[in-house]
Amino acid sequence: MPNDQVQRAHDEAFAQDFPHVAHPRDHTPANKFGHARHSHEKVKVCVSGAAETGHCGIDAYEIGKEIGRQVVRQGAVLITGATTGFPLYAAVGAKEEGGFSIGFSPAASEREHVETFRLPLDYMDVVVYTGFGFPGRDLLMTRSADAVAVGCGRVGTIHEFTIAYEDKKPVGILEGAWQTDEVIKYIMKESNRPMSNVVTDTDPRALIERLIEMAQENKRTAASVYKSYDAGWIGNDRNNMH
Repeated sequence: MPNDQVQRAHDEAFAQDFPHVAHPRDHTPANKFGHARHSHEKVKVCVSGAAETGHCGIDAYEIGKEIGRQVVRQGAVLITGATTGFPLYAAVGAKEEGGFSIGFSPAASEREHVETFRLPLDYMDVVVYTGFGFPGRDLLMTRSADAVAVGCGRVGTIHEFTIAYEDKKPVGILEGAWQTDEVIKYIMKESNRPMSNVVTDTDPRALIERLIEMAQENKRTAASVYKSYDAGWIGNDRNNMH
């Protein structure tokens, strides 16, 4: 059978499962599986924080869990660096609420994740093994998220913040009994590149609520990868695509 006929048969079979739409982003009625919209409509919130939390204050464990709970309670999916400490606390909170948790590992395999990096597998539904070490993992993790919430951290957390900040990603800074929020405020002040998509709050619920609102708006207005901030390309001009 010619290729075009095979493709036509595939298209007809697909149409029986999903109503025909002019564009994948169009709103569609329920398909035969009962889903009106694809689950990708869920906002993905990355929680960034320190893998060691001795400097974070006595309440850091409960605060980390609460921010994970709020991600789930407000209908989002949790993303972390598949590590210990504050991100793991958030994952614990997310799973306590029955939510979905994704971890981005610096390792290339489960064995390297556990034996070399000595990182946990608990409280994550999916672990993505990036194979790029911590710096490369940070880029893939923040790029995969719709918004980034920053808690008590160290230099790796600052790195994750600066990537998200440079990408104009919605960022929420959780203020607490740590210095991370003050360090980040100083970076923003002295960076000579002000951004309007950063919010701060001491309340995990309020912070995640605002972040999700920003992420939903950002889904409608964010630039595609071909739009370079530094090159000064503006709008959605398809002539700039490569």
